[in-house]
Amino acid sequence: QVQLAESGGGLVQAGGSLRLSCAASGSTSSMLVTGWFRQAPGKEREFVAGIRWSDGSTLYADSVKGRFTISRDYAKNTLYLQMDSLKSEDTAVYYCAGGRLWAVTARASLYIFWGQGTQVTVSS
Repeated sequence: QVQLAESGGGLVQAGGSLRLSCAASGSTSSMLVTGWFRQAPGKEREFVAGIRWSDGSTLYADSVKGRFTISRDYAKNTLYLQMDSLKSEDTAVYYCAGGRLWAVTARASLYIFWGQGTQVTVSS
């Protein structure tokens, strides 16, 4: 089993930056892909970015491409999401997720490990 714990959320003005962290513990060797999802009030959970743990290959949603950067620290078992040029529409609860996958996917149903989420609020 894998436990995921997000941190780094908060309130920021539009145009600002935040960095989210996700610390993984437990049987992390079974978690080949990790990603970030978000859910705004009244909306479905949507994919933000993902990374394959072995080689660092990434995938981004079009809405965040060029503004967000996903990365991982192999030694610390920690996933990051650097968010720059934030917009009000980025306001959501952000979730870290992990899965036993061979490639990064945007399909939330394929991720089996989930964190509790961290709130990101962007004021305009």
